[in-house]
Amino acid sequence: MAYTRKDVSTLTAAERRRFVNAMLEVKRRGEYDEFVRTHIEYYTSDGENGLRTAHMAPSFLPWHRRFLLELERALRRVDDSVTVPYWDWTRDRTATSVPWTKDLLGGNGRRSDQQVMTGPFAYAEGRWTIREGVTDGRFLTRDLGRARDPIELPTRSELDGALNDGVYDVSPWDSTVTRGFRNKLEGWGTGRGSASWRNHNRVHRWVGGAMLGGASVNDPVFWLHHAFVDLQWTRWQRLHRGARYLPEEPPGLGSMQHGRIIARHEKMPPWDVTPQELEDVSGIYRYV
Repeated sequence: MAYTRKDVSTLTAAERRRFVNAMLEVKRRGEYDEFVRTHIEYYTSDGENGLRTAHMAPSFLPWHRRFLLELERALRRVDDSVTVPYWDWTRDRTATSVPWTKDLLGGNGRRSDQQVMTGPFAYAEGRWTIREGVTDGRFLTRDLGRARDPIELPTRSELDGALNDGVYDVSPWDSTVTRGFRNKLEGWGTGRGSASWRNHNRVHRWVGGAMLGGASVNDPVFWLHHAFVDLQWTRWQRLHRGARYLPEEPPGLGSMQHGRIIARHEKMPPWDVTPQELEDVSGIYRYV
């Protein structure tokens, strides 16, 4: 039977506690740091050589869908009542709203060094030490809203702009495309600064701290954010019945994207699964 993923703002006190405890246990077991390492390994951009699976590519959505499922399975081995909640950043838009509460993810980082000082994932609590990252920092950091150069979270209208595009993705299948649902949701735009960060990308920038770069998994909000992004893929499929993951076939030998992106029927590293197999997960979970 399919389980449910809930809006984090609707969780009961007991559900919040069980989610937090399961996250801390997965961290204690050493499994969580494996997720961080995996995300760092697959954080490949347009400018790098080789296959892109996790970012700046059509497989952004199925890759993170499978990544979420792997984390969720780890949590449910600890407590089978736990699922990954989603954070609706079009509605809960301030640094004091859910999920930034003491009984969930804790609040913003302090001004001096962005260190998170409240909640169960604060370094001072002794249960959330950063061991895998792109710096030597050991504590979780955040800069909610970017104090020195403020930005706002994406609006419902901006999200709808992605949902209303009826084509999944278009050539050249990277961060430069201006059409297609995938990149409009992933959020690589033209221009410089905050104008070039949209939807998914701007949320990472708004949270700041650990959420910037390949080691963003170190902030537990990563999963709540990506659950909401995953929900948008489900909503897009409902809006555009029959629309499918693209490309259907891999780019040919003459294409600059040959061997660099995943077509619908191709296996997606590091798992033995294709994007097509992840298009319908209604038998595993549903959103409420």
